[in-house]
Formats: sequence, structure tokens, C-alpha cells
Amino acid sequence: MSDLYAVDLALDLSPTTPDPVLELLRLHLEGDDTGQEDPAEFVPLLAHRGPAWRIGGLLTGELLRAEHHWSLTARQEIHAELLPDLMSLAEMLAHHARTEGVIGQLRWYENDIPELLVARSGALVTMELREADSTSRH
Repeated sequence: MSDLYAVDLALDLSPTTPDPVLELLRLHLEGDDTGQEDPAEFVPLLAHRGPAWRIGGLLTGELLRAEHHWSLTARQEIHAELLPDLMSLAEMLAHHARTEGVIGQLRWYENDIPELLVARSGALVTMELREADSTSRH
């Protein structure tokens, strides 16, 4: 059994997002090009491409400059050990999100129900979803 999580991010970043934030995001998308000798010092969280190992579908990540903002879409498998790093990255993204609302989701690969990642007032808020009560359906 693996401790893998499915991560989906889809959001627009403010056109005023600072260059260091964009550079860090690019490093996460493109892989480790930091020149650091110890690979444990930086792990790119959004750099995998191709077929997913456990969650099905494809792993992807793309950051594009739009007319008045930056657009990010990523779908990745993240090991549980990297969740604190992922949440730090999501907090940074929420702080620079162009609009408030859902910016992504996180799901343990064997679960059906994800946890939403929400940008609210420049902060990251997580919302646990739960299965609907079948007795309350009309």
C-alpha cells in the first residue's frame, strides 16, 4: 500500500505576483535545476509528466502567462512525506490567487472524496467534503 495523494491545482495568479514566487513555482513545475548537491534540499512537487502510477490519468503541470494574469494547472501524485511542502506551496498560491474560491483539491488515492483547497482573503482554507446522506435525497 502506498501513501500517495492525488493533487489537482487550477487557478489564476495575480499579474502582480512577485518574480521570486513565479521562479519557485517554475522550479516546482520544471524539476530541480537549483544546482544543489543534496537532492533532499529541494523536491519539485509539480514536475512529473506522463501516466500516473496510482491515481489514473496523466500527471501534468503548466504555468502560462495570460493577458492580465498567470494561469496554473497541475495534476500530480504526491507522497505523504511531501504533504507539508505541498501545503506550503498551496498557501503561497492562495496568497497570490487572482480570485477567491476553490484553487484545487487533495485526495488520498484510495478515497473517493477529496479535500478542497480554497483561497479565501489571501489565505489557504481546506474544506473536507463528505459523502451525502442517502436518506436525505428527495
